Amino acid sequence: MENKFDLIVVGAGPGGYVAALKAAKLGLKTAVIEKDRVGGTCLNRGCIPTKAMIHATSVYKEIKAAAEYGIYAEGVSYDYEKILAYKQDVIDKLCTGVEHLFKTNSITYIKGKGRIEKDGSITVTDGEGAGSYEAKHTILAVGSKPALIPIPGLDNEGVLTSDDLFKLEKVPKSLAIIGGGVIGVEFASIFSALGTKVTILEALPSILANMDKDISQNLKLILKKRNIDIHTGVSVSKVEKEADGLSCHYVEKEKEEKITAQYVLCAVGRVPNTEGLFGEGVELEMERGRVIVDEHFKTSMPGVYAIGDLIKGLQLAHLASAQGICLAEELVGEERSIDLSLVPGCVYTDPEIASIGITEADAKARGIEISVGKFMMSANGKSLISKEERGFVKILADKASKEVLGAQMMCARATDMIGEFGTAIANKLTVDQLLKAMRAHPTYNEAVGEALEDVFGECVHSAPKKK
Repeated sequence: MENKFDLIVVGAGPGGYVAALKAAKLGLKTAVIEKDRVGGTCLNRGCIPTKAMIHATSVYKEIKAAAEYGIYAEGVSYDYEKILAYKQDVIDKLCTGVEHLFKTNSITYIKGKGRIEKDGSITVTDGEGAGSYEAKHTILAVGSKPALIPIPGLDNEGVLTSDDLFKLEKVPKSLAIIGGGVIGVEFASIFSALGTKVTILEALPSILANMDKDISQNLKLILKKRNIDIHTGVSVSKVEKEADGLSCHYVEKEKEEKITAQYVLCAVGRVPNTEGLFGEGVELEMERGRVIVDEHFKTSMPGVYAIGDLIKGLQLAHLASAQGICLAEELVGEERSIDLSLVPGCVYTDPEIASIGITEADAKARGIEISVGKFMMSANGKSLISKEERGFVKILADKASKEVLGAQMMCARATDMIGEFGTAIANKLTVDQLLKAMRAHPTYNEAVGEALEDVFGECVHSAPKKK
């Protein structure tokens, strides 16, 4: 096997494999080193498997509610083993697809654990590609692993990370989730739909605390309606093993409480997976476990770059991929094709949640005068047809220029529709410009037009605003 390249990428997750593919298409002789399966956390243990599980459980939930549409199905049940097999089939197809792309783009795929040495070379161990490799440029894209917090008892059997939860062969009877962020609420939705008694314990004042206030409040109401217990502003003090499961002890409103569940999921975020990445004498500049990079993703070591969950910023697969594309472009002297400051945030609950740009709270903190348009999905024909629960589309625009600055959506297909606003904000489009396009009826997307109309006037399908 050859050992000299223009570019070596350590890690084949969505940041690494996309960077490698883009670099190869731009003419760089490229190699990728990966100790596990291609696709990283996203394809194997994160984005894809959770969304497959969400789809499967949504189908189950819809069939059980089919009588609302005049369709009757008796004895509806699920086979969890087959749900897991379906999830794995999706993963296998996508991973095989990435490996095929490596071959068709002449990328050398080196299987093993990569370690960067003091001289800039990469040593590969524990795999078929064991040996030493050199490159003009090296991209570190090793991703992240589930974070654990210093709470006594998290080492008890039955305390799981998101990685562990996928390994369960049976649906839990009950599940306590420490963390009400994206990971927590998505798993809560999945297992609640399958009959698990779910409790969320969140330290911050609201679930999805980094998103728009309307989103957090509405989602909490929906999840509670689905018998998910939610406790916010709580402090978990310890986890103890008991005869009937695990007890989570926590303080809520200065009162000590506890809940007991079969399993406890620790879903408090993720941390960079740097174990074994640095050879003897390699001391990259770091901060809180993350590699420090400049605006061009350069680390403190010449010729070495880092992207994705390894560096400061949002830990999202699509951001890592975009960073990989932009870095590959810069390595060959091209300008970036993507605006990395605009990152869509998506949550695949039911209804879906998506946002981009600034929120009302952001605008207030920055002193930006805005106008807000909002349309409730209860007046949207397609939402009524599919019996969607409460939701909305909210759009923020600069009060003077009418330029679109942000959007928050909580409705069916929100994660697909948010792209329109990414394009709008990146290109500084105004509300008037977006309204020039006719939107089809009946669609969920009609709500976008209604919300745009509401920014500086009145949307057609709403009661007149009070003067």
